Amino acid sequence: MLAMVVASVPAFAEQAQTYALDPVHTRVLFAIEHAGFSKALGTVSGSTGTLVFDRDDWRSARLDVRVPLQRLDLGDAEWNEAALAANLLDARRHPEAHFVSTAVEPVDADHARVCGDLTLRGVTRPLCMDVMLNALKRHPMPPFRRTAGFSATATLSRADFGMSAWKTVIGDAVELRIEAEAVRERGEPATAPEAEPVEPDPSTAEPTP
Repeated sequence: MLAMVVASVPAFAEQAQTYALDPVHTRVLFAIEHAGFSKALGTVSGSTGTLVFDRDDWRSARLDVRVPLQRLDLGDAEWNEAALAANLLDARRHPEAHFVSTAVEPVDADHARVCGDLTLRGVTRPLCMDVMLNALKRHPMPPFRRTAGFSATATLSRADFGMSAWKTVIGDAVELRIEAEAVRERGEPATAPEAEPVEPDPSTAEPTP
């Protein structure tokens, strides 16, 4: 019995695969209160990083992501400039946000809470995200690589990262929504293709007695 358990460990470990974030199909959306009138919406595109993931063992997942703050877009050039200025994101001195996971707690087969350290504006604070796995399968478009897709939400305090300017105009809570796709890196072992459900053909069905 012990020999069987030992023999099964390498096979289990090989299930975890390394994926590279797709910067084209990964985007961070943020919402923040604007003087009580509305919530300003912005996005940051071009994130890069790696994900080690086994959908049958969420706890073993590891995530390392870098977000290029200069890609921030609030829909207006002056707003962009103000948000990137030294009294807010200070993107000239700190051009990236960096998140590294420290713990992953599964909720069910397709949901988990991912916690880690977020470094923003030179300050590192803990951040937890609620993550949903949307799909893990062979991509239908060339080059047909195995792809993982996720949606995530989180909330952070801008004051926690030293952004205290414009308190009467800009809210403190920053709501985050992340849409991400990650592609299996080249050299990773292939997995068996997932079977697609087949709809029965009524024309070939046997008549019911």
